[in-house]
Amino acid sequence: MEDKIFDLLMYSIPAIITGGLAYFFFRDHMSNEDKRRRYLLHKDAQKEALPIRFQAYERLSLFLERIAPAKLLIRVSPNSTNKEDYERLLIMSIEQEFDHNLSQQIYMSDQCWNIIIAAKNTTIQLIRKAGLSDKVTSADKLREVILTEMMEQESPSSTALSFIKKEVGDILNP
Repeated sequence: MEDKIFDLLMYSIPAIITGGLAYFFFRDHMSNEDKRRRYLLHKDAQKEALPIRFQAYERLSLFLERIAPAKLLIRVSPNSTNKEDYERLLIMSIEQEFDHNLSQQIYMSDQCWNIIIAAKNTTIQLIRKAGLSDKVTSADKLREVILTEMMEQESPSSTALSFIKKEVGDILNP
């Protein structure tokens, strides 16, 4: 009887070891296959999403260029000599441009989107601050004061545009 138990163990132990090894190899193989499939799906999704992301960065770069005070003042002419009307017109133009590009935020990082919002808000504050100046009595004088301030400092748009360029560079060269 002991011989039969010993023989049974002699046959069972190699079978159990072989079965265990097969199980671990098969499990690792399935895990690797799953990772490979996920990688290929991710790669395909990136291939389709990357051009859309770059379009979003392009559109927001254009937005930043359009709200840069020097370009905004050239593009949006005053309708009258009233400085308050011109101030509202400039701010309304910025807000309309922003609203038009609002959906692009889903294609970029939160940090980049927040910098773009900060550039927009800073530009609006710059216009409002210039409108509050005692030197400003007309729409033309408002334009002059804003342009003078922009010569002394870098525009918020150019700062945000630099960040966009950096982020796009990081996407292209990870």
